[in-house]
Amino acid sequence: MPIPTGFRLQRGETLFYLAAMANYRRSVVPGGSFFFTVNLADRRSSLLTDEVEALRAAFRFVASRHPFSLDAVVILPEHLHCIWTLPAGDPDFATRWRLLKTEFSKEITAGERRSRSRAAKGERGIWQRRYWEHMLRDEQDFARHCDYIHFNPVKHGRVPRDSRLAVYVVQKICALGSISIGLGRRLCRR
Repeated sequence: MPIPTGFRLQRGETLFYLAAMANYRRSVVPGGSFFFTVNLADRRSSLLTDEVEALRAAFRFVASRHPFSLDAVVILPEHLHCIWTLPAGDPDFATRWRLLKTEFSKEITAGERRSRSRAAKGERGIWQRRYWEHMLRDEQDFARHCDYIHFNPVKHGRVPRDSRLAVYVVQKICALGSISIGLGRRLCRR
């Protein structure tokens, strides 16, 4: 309910506004490219990598019904990052994430810890309810987020910084001009 034009609080008054539903600010850009971070509810879990085939199947299921381009992705045990580009005229990534989380959850045997709130709503306790999204503004922003995705396994200690894979990833990022060669060398030595 919007506040009427010309409305003023008098001294000592308090305005309370209770929305029936959260009003998230989401970018609505048909055909846009978006960076996402999606987490499991249990950040100590390894469910995403343990059940990676179910996750792949969920991605395929959603893409077959609501197409999108999966431009980059990294799947770690308890979270994932990805870049999607939506079709022209279609801004609806929220439906895609809802379906993806649902399809994946259907393939996982129940038994995870659920809060009273989730149990009362009949929800599983696998995913965090929300996710983080960022609309990619231009090619540089796209490249920076791709680099972040590529380096994420190294950042989280899943790939040793001095490994051939880490060095290869950093060399590729340097070749694209996203980071300097000096910074790349320092990242691999830490």
